[in-house]
Amino acid sequence: MPVPVPAPEAAVYPDLPGKVVVCTGAAKGIGRAMLDAFARHGCRLVLLDMDAPGMDAAQSQLRAHYPALETLCLTASVRDDEAIERAFMAVEARFGRVDVLLNNAGISMNKPTLELTGEEWRRAIDIDLSGVFYCCQSGGRIMSRAGGGAIVNTASMYGVVAAPERAAYCAAKAGVVALTKSLAVEWAHYGIRVNALCPGYIRTALVDDLIARGALDAARIGTRAPMGRLGSPEEMAEVALFLASDASRYTTGHALLSDGGWTANGYL
Repeated sequence: MPVPVPAPEAAVYPDLPGKVVVCTGAAKGIGRAMLDAFARHGCRLVLLDMDAPGMDAAQSQLRAHYPALETLCLTASVRDDEAIERAFMAVEARFGRVDVLLNNAGISMNKPTLELTGEEWRRAIDIDLSGVFYCCQSGGRIMSRAGGGAIVNTASMYGVVAAPERAAYCAAKAGVVALTKSLAVEWAHYGIRVNALCPGYIRTALVDDLIARGALDAARIGTRAPMGRLGSPEEMAEVALFLASDASRYTTGHALLSDGGWTANGYL
């Protein structure tokens, strides 16, 4: 029997108001929920996505709820290191700093490995891993000059455990976890904390599409997770708030699983 999903309590982090927050993959899903959570705290938001209409819609909705909200929309592909560097230069020119970076842009890649093409492999690695690196590097340069910041990389529970027919996705997300730890060690002396958020199955449009195409079995997922349900984008946003705030000021290089107990469950 699925456990009812309670509405997340509105946590308050007093150090966040006024912070400059850059979120990639901002137009929908977990990124969109993160924007709401940080807007609630009075942050200044930078939306970075390839989906310009989706960003415009998100920005309009946010401003309707938070009339005083400062926002900046930037269209760029995380696969393009030069475009990402230009985007972060635009952020620094506008706001003077980057306090929080939410690396949330990503794609799925569910396909039998013997059928996976080189282009599909490269696309998953380019977006899910290299894109995180490019944004960390550009954002980290600004943070290092400004005295620090917090980076939250959206990895996956499949960066910690593996699954069949997801070779490229698992490899990329495991790379994100390792990259997170490496940067946390290297950049601690700059005052930059780097952590990874590792969601389980979250009810997003991407997951709904996989379910519709038969690539995922929603009923089986609900049975497999000890909590008996998929997670919500809003729940992931609450974790991101914690990792970005001073409440986690002694936490860096950590991969935080938020998967309803999926990876802890060894019983089928």
